[in-house]
Amino acid sequence: MVLLQPCVFLYGAWLLLEAAKVGQLNVIAPTHLRPVPFTSIALRCPSTSVLASNPDMHSQTVQIDPLDSPHPVPWNWVLANLTESSSTGIVKTRYYRSQSLVSPDGEYAAYSRIQMQAKPDFVQSRVSSVLFVENLKTGNVQSISATSPFSENSLPTAEGEQRGGMIAILIPVGWTKTGDRLLAREFESLFGSDIASDYAVIWHRDTNRVNTLAPSHIHYTNAVLLGWSQAHPDRVLFRAGILGEETWPLWTVDLSGQTTRALGDQPQVFGRSVNSALTGPQP
Repeated sequence: MVLLQPCVFLYGAWLLLEAAKVGQLNVIAPTHLRPVPFTSIALRCPSTSVLASNPDMHSQTVQIDPLDSPHPVPWNWVLANLTESSSTGIVKTRYYRSQSLVSPDGEYAAYSRIQMQAKPDFVQSRVSSVLFVENLKTGNVQSISATSPFSENSLPTAEGEQRGGMIAILIPVGWTKTGDRLLAREFESLFGSDIASDYAVIWHRDTNRVNTLAPSHIHYTNAVLLGWSQAHPDRVLFRAGILGEETWPLWTVDLSGQTTRALGDQPQVFGRSVNSALTGPQP
């Protein structure tokens, strides 16, 4: 197969194996995975020429996602920036702001700010993000961070350098029905590698506690966060399986990391998405 970089990714188990080494108390990550043979898969890519001619386009194009998630990251924007940097040979830093997700009671809004450093050698590019929660009554804004492997290593090293190739995008997915918890998706990958999977990040409004979760003690290569479990609203619902298998089962994960098969379950999310003048690519 001819690899059409950067529109082709190889998916594998390495990210999830690395997650088991993190050792954070509030990080629930896979611990019993075995590597599987790597397989290549081509993403559905927008027209390179169209993206290159308008790298800020986002709403005019159907959003794609590396894991075909129902809560897509701004992948069109990422690909457009890679195309622009590759064609011009210039390193550029770009910013993107997600839609605001307002809680059911209208008291809080969550949004993320994504930063991308695009380089002509796309495997040295990097994407990072910060999730913000704003109290709409007081105007107070606080940041929320995941404690997954790439989010923990997205800061500059001791020598002041930033690791190239890392992708760590955190976006709000949904509130609970009462608005007491916020669920966000942490998508992590490496440009031009076999790494791609989701983590669930939960912010507890009353205690200001943050949990980072992923399915554990099951054999899989990729996990896709779907939302809160309808059958068990205190758990999150993932689709996880092995690349190449036709059907990926559903799994629920609780705050302790216990992972349970979820036959017939459905995802649910609450809240209202709001666009503003700041939504999308930033100047």
